[in-house]
Amino acid sequence: MQKSLVCVAVLCLLVACATRKSQQSISLFNGKNLDGWHADIPEKDTNAAAPDAFIVRDGMLVSKGEPQGHLLTDAVYKNYRLDAEYRFTGNPGNCGILVHASKPRALYGMFPQSIEVQMEHENAGDFWCIVEDITVPDMEKRRGPKETWGITEGKARRIVNLTNGSEKPVGQWNQMTIECLADSVKVWLNGDLVNFGYGATAREGKIAIQAEGAEVAFRKLELRPITALSH
Repeated sequence: MQKSLVCVAVLCLLVACATRKSQQSISLFNGKNLDGWHADIPEKDTNAAAPDAFIVRDGMLVSKGEPQGHLLTDAVYKNYRLDAEYRFTGNPGNCGILVHASKPRALYGMFPQSIEVQMEHENAGDFWCIVEDITVPDMEKRRGPKETWGITEGKARRIVNLTNGSEKPVGQWNQMTIECLADSVKVWLNGDLVNFGYGATAREGKIAIQAEGAEVAFRKLELRPITALSH
């Protein structure tokens, strides 16, 4: 009997350790180089001398904004919570984190098929549908008339976020959390729930960072796997 109890206790301990291990945070950026990432910059197709849009500076990952394009993880992820800390280093502008990214240059010859979590100044937390789709409450109020909706060029792809005033002043660090679980995506900005969608047409993919005109520094990009049971 005692032997059985010991075996059960050991098994429980192993399961607990495995569970903790599965939920350990993974740093997507090592602070030294862009190992684990690759850039897709259309301008470099015809201009090999074009500067790099993504660099490492003072231990931070920096999207320089130009030339425009994306930095994508080599790995594919699903069911996770991504914590990002970012700030505009100069004039505020546009940037974004894309989840469930797959086919490159699927939109306007630049944007990978994905769901974008907007970081544009004063619009952080918006969803943009990029050849993928997602549903939110109050859909017509936040996306416009239903007949205009779509996921390709010329369609109503923007879904406005839930709050105003969640961003920090320009130059200060913002903390954004993106949770992708099954077909849902939730976004928090500086502690405020700023968007929630469900019925996403993709459940996994690469994670991408945009270069879209403004310089943005990231000092944290940390991913923690989650499961439906731990949600």
